Amino acid sequence: MNIHDLKGAEGAKTASKRVGRGIGSGTGKTSTRGHKGQWARSGGGVRPNFEGGQMPLTRRIPKKGFNNKRFAHVYNIVNVEVFNRFEDGAVVGIDQLVAAGIIKVVEPYGLKVLGDGTLEKKVTVQAQKFTGSAVEKIEKAGGKAEVVD
Repeated sequence: MNIHDLKGAEGAKTASKRVGRGIGSGTGKTSTRGHKGQWARSGGGVRPNFEGGQMPLTRRIPKKGFNNKRFAHVYNIVNVEVFNRFEDGAVVGIDQLVAAGIIKVVEPYGLKVLGDGTLEKKVTVQAQKFTGSAVEKIEKAGGKAEVVD
């Protein structure tokens, strides 16, 4: 079997209905729109979610939740396993991560180090924030976690 042998299932492909092509077609004259009325007119009908004048469902249900993006603290997030790329005794900050191509865009609140993965290298990590597990893994490997402002 080749790609040019493939065909759709029987009845899967149906021709689109051509309306307004004369009375002999069965869909001429009013073109399946019925006689007169809002829906028969050009540009007729109502907007989506219009419910005939009653209060729409989207306005009846209360708003829930709050996402304060305007004041959010956005960090570059990195896991401790990333620091295995550097040599033992290296001092690694956000500048070194950018130079290594690990971080593309520096976020306004700096670097946050998470504790996912394992760390075998003895490195000094300089960041704005650390999780508890990240500090634990860095110090267990013989390095230091320095909080920078």
